[in-house]
Amino acid sequence: MSELMLARLQFGATTIFHFLFVPMSIGLVFMVALMQTIYVVKNDETYKNMAKFWGHLFLINFAVGVVTGIIQEFQFGMNWSEYSRFVGDVFGAPLAIEALLAFFMESTFIGLWIFGWDRLSKKVHLACIWLVSLGTMLSALWILAANSFMQEPVGFAIKNGRAEMNDFFALLTNPQLFVEFPHVVFGALATGAFFIGGVSAYKLLKKQEIDFFAKSFRIAMIVGLLSGLGVAFSGHAQAKHLMESQPMKMAASEALWKDSGDPAAWTIVAGIDTDKQENRFEISVPYLLSYLAYEKFEGNVPGMLTLQKQYEKTYGPGNYIPPVKTTFWSFRVMAGAGILMILVSALGLLLQYRSKLMGTKWFLRTMVALISFPFIANSAGWIMTEIGRQPWTVFGLMTTAASVSPNVSYGSLLFSFIAFTLIYLVLAILLVYLFVREIKKGTEHHHTETGTTFDPFGKEAVQSWN
Repeated sequence: MSELMLARLQFGATTIFHFLFVPMSIGLVFMVALMQTIYVVKNDETYKNMAKFWGHLFLINFAVGVVTGIIQEFQFGMNWSEYSRFVGDVFGAPLAIEALLAFFMESTFIGLWIFGWDRLSKKVHLACIWLVSLGTMLSALWILAANSFMQEPVGFAIKNGRAEMNDFFALLTNPQLFVEFPHVVFGALATGAFFIGGVSAYKLLKKQEIDFFAKSFRIAMIVGLLSGLGVAFSGHAQAKHLMESQPMKMAASEALWKDSGDPAAWTIVAGIDTDKQENRFEISVPYLLSYLAYEKFEGNVPGMLTLQKQYEKTYGPGNYIPPVKTTFWSFRVMAGAGILMILVSALGLLLQYRSKLMGTKWFLRTMVALISFPFIANSAGWIMTEIGRQPWTVFGLMTTAASVSPNVSYGSLLFSFIAFTLIYLVLAILLVYLFVREIKKGTEHHHTETGTTFDPFGKEAVQSWN
């Protein structure tokens, strides 16, 4: 295995692991803010306790997520120094703003929210948690502004062999950012909703605190349904934009070797033969790919072989076809999980409306299992987004092979890959342990007769939480 492949594996592993926490934090804190809003409006203590219980789990996730994010950024300097040198002037600005503005905003108002129960007025305290939620979304915005530059470079000029930013406003108005940011945020809200829905379903199966978790479940399914629809529509906008910005990624996600013809059919499954550059078989839906690409039931979609010839004329000799199987199947995993979450959310609301939820145990068990689906969909989406851009790190400007650090040895890469993987494994075990412990305890340990409560890791801390 080459140094390049090891560096890619390490970056992929750490990125996916970190991205398990990011959407969870965005989604959970939004749900907590929503529950606390209902409490302030209705003055119903149940929703106050909801905000505390689910907020407790958010704090655990946030704390572990911060640790994984630190390693994530270190890699740019360690394994990808050539990339950092080339795009540092552009890439560094949004990352710095994310750290100095959005992250400090989150941290400050998290502290005020934790210690502000019954010390701040209800509305001021509510504003704190909404500002935390806004901060998480702003963090995502700045990170995605950097990533969008990699997908569709804008606002720069090449000087002295480097990409130097000459238009910061262009970075913020990148068309790729406009379609990528809503998709990620809606996916994050679905992640928080299905986590709360799955945990609530587990508690309902155990017949524990039924009123509390039935209300939590209803809120989760409403948010899950709306965010699922948001994911679908924003995903369609991304597919349409790909035809302009990265048609090769679009073709690879459909395993489309030759031009589709007019109208274009969308392939459900295919037997992909990358050696012969053809598909052994296909099961397709007529007209659908034309609609996804152009929002009308007509139009030809260029295939990878056609685009390869165009790219060779533009960028010079080379293989510009990304790993087709990975791109094709990751897209279908993401889309399939998204459709399933919409259907399940709608069914959950229907069962609860008809007062049949508690008696439908198979559905509650399914909801527990479906906690994992948003994480699977988010990961598959990122794999499709990044793998489908290969062989480019910055599309049209810099290849992945040219981005890796030239002086990092194979042994150093292997050691750090193993070390980081073990650290992340320990963090994953710790997170699961803390989540399971807190969920089993339920809501009672968050408020006692004396008002004593606990910090995110279970030690007695704040006397005035309640």
